[in-house]
Amino acid sequence: MKEKVGSCKKCPLGEKRLNAVFGYGSPDADLMFVGEGPGYDEDHIGKPFVGRAGQLLTKIIEAMGLTRESVYIANIVKCHPMIDPSNPEKRSNDRPPTLKEMEICRSYLDMQLEIIKPEIIVTLGASSTKGLLNSIEPISRIRGSVRKYKGIKLMPTFHPAALLRNQDLKKFVWEDMKRVMRYLDTGEI
Repeated sequence: MKEKVGSCKKCPLGEKRLNAVFGYGSPDADLMFVGEGPGYDEDHIGKPFVGRAGQLLTKIIEAMGLTRESVYIANIVKCHPMIDPSNPEKRSNDRPPTLKEMEICRSYLDMQLEIIKPEIIVTLGASSTKGLLNSIEPISRIRGSVRKYKGIKLMPTFHPAALLRNQDLKKFVWEDMKRVMRYLDTGEI
């Protein structure tokens, strides 16, 4: 499947990206994080969440007593959504994926979910939350509430990039992660 994603041209994102960013972590993970899409660093390296937001996500995962290798990290789209697709070498060229792009690419994430079979999904930010839940509720209202996607519990929370911009959001994300940890430990959320 990774090769299929690497050669995908179902939408314009596949035309200009440098690397398809499939996912990273354990194929037996109980916890799966789903972001919106690869950014500049991820497009260049080919792994999800390796830039500043990814470094913060790693700290969150470690604070939960886990490692990047024990969870699974993916994005709802596998190619870099760019403001100016003609220049993938340009920094600050990231944009959220469109609903159409997420819809086209979601089958790859669904296949990952079928293989990994996580107990819980944490969506990081508004885009992945909207893309999986088909919801227009703002992330500030929906975060921390338990939903379901394809029968799997889903916890929306803020994206690590939002925490870099607004430190006050960290307490809310940590509350959400404590609930996720409780669910993984006890089956109760």
